[in-house]
Amino acid sequence: MTAGALPRQPARRLSLRHSTVGGVRSVVESPRRALQIGFGLIWLLDAALQYQPYMFGHGLADDIIAPTGQGSPAWVDGPVGWSARLIDHQTVVFNALFATVQLAIAVGLLYRRTVRPALVGSLVWALLLWWLGEGLGGVLAGPVPPAAGLPGAAVIYAVLSIALWPARADASGRSVAERSPLRRIPTAVVWVALWGSFVFEALRPADRSPSALHDLVAGNAGGEAGWVAATLRWGASGLAHHGTEVSIATAVAFALVAVFGIAPFGRRPALALAVVLSLLIWVFGEAFGEIATGQATDPNTGPLLILLGVALWPTLARSDATG
Repeated sequence: MTAGALPRQPARRLSLRHSTVGGVRSVVESPRRALQIGFGLIWLLDAALQYQPYMFGHGLADDIIAPTGQGSPAWVDGPVGWSARLIDHQTVVFNALFATVQLAIAVGLLYRRTVRPALVGSLVWALLLWWLGEGLGGVLAGPVPPAAGLPGAAVIYAVLSIALWPARADASGRSVAERSPLRRIPTAVVWVALWGSFVFEALRPADRSPSALHDLVAGNAGGEAGWVAATLRWGASGLAHHGTEVSIATAVAFALVAVFGIAPFGRRPALALAVVLSLLIWVFGEAFGEIATGQATDPNTGPLLILLGVALWPTLARSDATG
C-alpha cells in the first residue's frame, strides 16, 4: 500500500458513515413525511372538488355556504351570511381563487422545501373556512350527530396543520403529533375534546332516538351514485328501530377512543378502533363525503380523523428530524 493511498480510507469511512446516517434519518422522517404527503393529497382532492362546474354557480353561496350559519348565534350567522352574499356577486372569481389557494397548499405540502409555508397557509385557510364557510361546523346551532361531520372538517384541517409541523431535533414524544408544536398535553386535550364531544352528542336525546341514525343514513342516499345509494340503504336497513342501542354502543366506543387514544397503555387498540369508527362515519354518516354528487367541497371529516389517529400512533423512533 502506498503512502498516497492512506488518506483515502478515512474519507471513504466518513462517506459511508454519512450515507448511513442519512439513511437512518430518512427512516425517522418517513412517518411524518408520509402524513404530510397524505394531507397534501387530501388538499389536492379539495382543490379538484372546488374546480367542479357546480361550484362556479350560485349554488356555492346559496346552497353550501349560507345554510351553515342558520341557527347559530349572530356573531357566527352574520359573518357567514356576509361571506355568502359577497361570493354570490362574483362566484366565478371567488371560487377560482378558493380552488387555486387549495391547490397551492396541496402542492406546497407535496414538495418538501415548501412544507412549512404550506402548513401555515393550511392553518389560516382552514380557520377562515370553519368560521365563514362552515359556521363553526354548526356546533352552536343545536345537536350535530358525530356521523354528520361534527365538529366540521375545517377545524380538523387546522389541527392537522399543527400536528404535522416539522419537528425539532430535540422534540420528544411517542407519536408524530406529540413531537409537533402541539406537544403531549395539548395533543391529549385536543384528542379528548374531539372524541369526548362525540360521546356527548351521541347521547343527546335528538341523536339517540330509535330512528335518528336510520333517517340520517337513509337521507344521504338521495342524489348519490347507484352503488353509494345501495350501500347507504343497506346500512340504513340495519339501523331501523335500533338507533338508541347503536348510539349508546358508539358512545361507549367513542369514550374508549378518547381515553385510551392518549393513554400510556392500550393506545394502539384504541387508535385502531378510532380508524374503524372514522371509516364507518365516512361511509354511512357522510356518504363518502358526497363526492359522487358533484357538489362536495371536501371529503368531510372521516379521512381527516383517520389521518389524525395515525399521527397519534406510537412510533419506535426516538426523535423526529426536521423536514
